[in-house]
Amino acid sequence: MFSGRTGTLKESLPQFRVRRGLAHGVRSRMTGCSVSASLLPLTVGHENGLHVGLIGAGRIGAFHARTLAGLAGVASVAIADADPGRAERVAEELGVRGIETPEALVESGVDALVIATATPGHAPLLRLAARAGLPAFCEKPVALDLATLDRVLEDVARTGILVQVGFQRRFDAGYRAAHDAVSTGALGRILVMRAATHDPSPPSEDYIAASGGIFRDLHIHDFDAVRFVSGEEVAEVYADGAALEATWLEQYGDVDASAAVLRLTGGGLVIVSGTRHDPLGYDVRLEVFGIADSVAVGQDGRTPMRSVEPGVDRPPGPGYRDFLDRFEPAYRSELAAFVASVRSGEASACPLDEARAALSVALAADRSRAERRPVSVEEVGLAHMPSSR
Repeated sequence: MFSGRTGTLKESLPQFRVRRGLAHGVRSRMTGCSVSASLLPLTVGHENGLHVGLIGAGRIGAFHARTLAGLAGVASVAIADADPGRAERVAEELGVRGIETPEALVESGVDALVIATATPGHAPLLRLAARAGLPAFCEKPVALDLATLDRVLEDVARTGILVQVGFQRRFDAGYRAAHDAVSTGALGRILVMRAATHDPSPPSEDYIAASGGIFRDLHIHDFDAVRFVSGEEVAEVYADGAALEATWLEQYGDVDASAAVLRLTGGGLVIVSGTRHDPLGYDVRLEVFGIADSVAVGQDGRTPMRSVEPGVDRPPGPGYRDFLDRFEPAYRSELAAFVASVRSGEASACPLDEARAALSVALAADRSRAERRPVSVEEVGLAHMPSSR
């Protein structure tokens, strides 16, 4: 929806909000484009905090607005949405400004952007942020194809803005503990991992139509988490799926039950499962089996799974209702990290090349399911690398 508007700002918003100050140049890891040292941020904002513009006032956008309004490093929040009335309602609730369009939001003098629109708006709005020289936080997925994502990467590398991608599991205490157990060598070499994401109910048909399918929408979190925890890349994918309950998904080429086997660059295997409907709640887990130890993430008193072993009690509490119920602290932590990075000039906690790597795995899974064969990530991920690499 926003892509038609953002182009109008190309001339009017050249570099007026680009920060200056670092003493050395940087080369983008994914694009290979050199970034001028004078365009890189050192510190941004004001003594009292950042003026943050939020684009998207839906469920996750409204949550981000509340989080931003409560952060010590944020002085003010302004909100824009494709539905101006929705932006006004959230703004009124929080006592902040509602602004009609993303362009007007940029022109209002914000120091940073948080992008929480539907997926089709992510790439155009990141390019808008790049043209305006504004650091940006962007929900996943940044794009549904590598060509679009690579254009964003090139714009970001050229202008030097900080971008953080919303892979919130990296900020979850359990996932971080698993990451640390692997990185310190406590688990030894990884043999097998098991990752699961089971939604409590299917999203709406409108959402599915623009989502890119279960691997690019739902499992992209698992693919990123596997890379984050293991410290390895995914080399190969074999994936399958079926529309078993919500058969209407077939008209969009999507499924409600999915499975994949990933091969890591270190040789270990990963089993990934997903469903669009879990009658007990929102089930997200990760297990890591090493030669020295094994650990599990998401196994607690609210895990929506019951044991049928004799003498084992039912879980003491209800299963997690949804992604906010399960990951609320992680969502708050990722925005706090973004604000801290923007204010201090430190590196992004989750840069765009992480989004490219996860999308490459998802695209390999899509191709594997369609062609019923193992697909190397290199086959997909290098097919559309920027010419400047």
